Amino acid sequence: MTRLNVVFADPKTDADFEWINRLEPVQSLHLLAPQKADEDAFVSLLADADAIIAQGRSITAEHIRVAPNLKLIQRYGTRPDGIDLEAARQAGVQVATMPLLGCIAVAELAITLILALSKNLIKAHEATVTGAYRDLGVEPIKTEQRRHKFQWMKLPGLLEVYGHTLGVIGFGEIGTETARRARALGMPVLYNKRKRLPPLVEEMEHVTYAEKDDLLIRSDFVLLSTPLTPETENMIGAKELSLMKPSAYLVNICRGGVIDEEALVAALNDRQIAGAGLDVFVYEPLPYDHPLASCDNVILAPHIGGGTGGARDRQMGDVLANVQAFAQGRDVVNRVV
Repeated sequence: MTRLNVVFADPKTDADFEWINRLEPVQSLHLLAPQKADEDAFVSLLADADAIIAQGRSITAEHIRVAPNLKLIQRYGTRPDGIDLEAARQAGVQVATMPLLGCIAVAELAITLILALSKNLIKAHEATVTGAYRDLGVEPIKTEQRRHKFQWMKLPGLLEVYGHTLGVIGFGEIGTETARRARALGMPVLYNKRKRLPPLVEEMEHVTYAEKDDLLIRSDFVLLSTPLTPETENMIGAKELSLMKPSAYLVNICRGGVIDEEALVAALNDRQIAGAGLDVFVYEPLPYDHPLASCDNVILAPHIGGGTGGARDRQMGDVLANVQAFAQGRDVVNRVV
């Protein structure tokens, strides 16, 4: 069998290749990669490329033009960002994506926090196990199909997420995976990122772009899913929190430093926003005497969003398995073009 020449668009070291080949040696694939991040190093490999695996680097019409044997562009990620889909279509090149399991794990936590906040779940649990109904003069009864004590604690703040807007700040892999799950729950999705997505991708993902302040004003749940950089540090402070609805919730699953925690504590205590769900903090572990721990309208988790571990190996294995399927004449999964 002739081996497929597969070029990684992003640089790989010898150690990277040792790791990749240790995961699952793929006999039908000949793996190549530039050792440097410059354009020439990548382009020099394209003349004989049958397939490209792309992650950070964009794949342009010119890249496709200088790769006459190219048959497949495999995106290492859930969206076809940076790939000229029309050029690929015109050249007869298939394009496929691959969801990243680590990002899916974080997205699942984001949805968990959104649902738990919407149902006031922590207070509901505490009220149930402590028998707080006694303070309300309620007595237990044997329940039947039509005889029961619905919402016996009369907990405030319960809502259905259906029809309520999720605003995602930082719409990368995690933001995309969370948005897809939110839409399955009937939530309209606004997003904000440094560079707006192409209209075709917005249409594919069923999301609407909004400037950050507008997103904060309109959203019922605000999800922070952006890298921590000098530009994003303390990006959510007193001003931004004041723009949010009093009924809105803030969820952070990226890095603690994107929030001014002192401002957040004040907003929570003053009921300026309804609550927050946080998996990340400026200092980790969260100091036991941190003011956030004393707020009664938060859900705090010990940075568990990464899931069970091992995602890096499984992600690369899934990508290579998809390319291998193509090499063997089988259909690829998650085909876009």
